[in-house]
Order: sequence, then structure tokens, then C-alpha cells
Amino acid sequence: MFFFSRKKQDKQVQFDSNGAIPEHIAIIMDGNGRWAQAKLLPRIAGHKEGMQTVKKIALHAKKLGVKVLSLYAFSTENWKRPNDEVSFLMKLPIDFFSTFIPELQENNIRVTTTGFIDALPEHTQKAVKDAVLQTQHNDGMILNFALNYGSRAEIVEAIKTIAVEFSENPQNITEEIVSDHLWSSHLGQYAEPDLLIRTSGEQRISNFMLWQIAYSECYFTDVFWPDFTQAALEEAIAVYQKRNRRYGGL
Repeated sequence: MFFFSRKKQDKQVQFDSNGAIPEHIAIIMDGNGRWAQAKLLPRIAGHKEGMQTVKKIALHAKKLGVKVLSLYAFSTENWKRPNDEVSFLMKLPIDFFSTFIPELQENNIRVTTTGFIDALPEHTQKAVKDAVLQTQHNDGMILNFALNYGSRAEIVEAIKTIAVEFSENPQNITEEIVSDHLWSSHLGQYAEPDLLIRTSGEQRISNFMLWQIAYSECYFTDVFWPDFTQAALEEAIAVYQKRNRRYGGL
């Protein structure tokens, strides 16, 4: 089931703090560039503002009791963007983690990643890997960044490994085997999102966690990512709380 939120619908549902909270929320953070353009600012200003939104939403998700927050930060297709924009995005993790690590530590949040991390520029890799290392002993919410990530590529990589491991007995390949070979396997029981959110009005999945979201509830809002507030997150969860998740049954 899909839900598209517009401002005139904001009061349709009420968030219940005692209601069901999605254990794993995945967000396609879209609209940074259009947010900036609407304000006659360069696109990179939108990405910088979007970084502040990540901080606010991550801390609020943790406060609400979310176990995993997966954020689509940079896709394998985003390399097609203008060089100056890509260069800025590759430097963003350095600024982001240099200011946010203390709050992550204070809130017991652990950073993890999915994607072709080793193909990122060295300075980006270092910032990301340092954040993972510094927070590795935290056992609270997992803040999972999809960086240089593409779901089709993820599945292809899994198939390559599985093909070798099960070359003599392919009949033993199960859905569980496939899941265990995906990059999200480190999320354990929370590998599959309960709720998928996409901001900015687009109603596409854009090659994000295609296997994992098979039974996720999807929520689309026209709010640009830099304008996505804690209240907007609660609205998305409020809609989720009204859903009847049947997983194909009655």
C-alpha cells in the first residue's frame, strides 16, 4: 500500500507514541537540489542543509525507539551528476562525522554502511570507516548509510558468491541464503525495513533495497528532504500505524 502526503492532509492521522514503531525505517532522502533551487541557492547548499536534517531525524528516530535507520545517501548512479556536486558530496561525510560523532556516542548510536565503500575517494572512505570504528561498540540504534549503493549491483554480487558456494547443489539455495549474502545481512533480524519513506514528491524506489523492501510499507511525501522535520517523521509513522500488514495473507 502506498500513501502520498500533501500539506492539506497533514492532520488526517495522529501519531501514537504508544503505538507500533517500525523497527527498521529506510529513507530515500530526495529533494536537496530542488530545495536549494527554490531558494535561488546553489544545489550544494541543499546537500549541506540536508546533512543537518540527517542529524535531527537520526536522533529523533532513536528517541522514538527505532532499531535501524537506513539512509540512501549516494547511489551508484549519482556519479553521473556534475563533477563539482559529486566532489562536494564526497567531502560531506568528513564534515558530517567530525561534528556528529560526539552526539552519536552520547546517544549510543552505531554507524554502519552498505555499498561499494572501497570504491569511494580515500578521504571519504577514511571519514566513513573512522565513524564505523568509533561507534562499533555502541549497542543502541543502528544508523546505516547506503553509500555508493545500488540494489541491483548488490544482488548481482550476492549471486556471484552464491553461484560459487552452491555450484554443486543449487537446489539448496533459499530466500534465507540470498538474504544472508546481501550487504544488509549485518543488520540481522532488522535487515528488512518495515517502513520505506521517500521525500520530495517522487514515487519511485530508485534501485534501493529492492529485495529487502518486498513487504515494506511505503510512504511518499512531497516535502523536500531539508524540510523533513521530526513531526514529518512522526506523521509517516502515524500512517504506518494505521496499516494492516498481511504479508500476502488475509
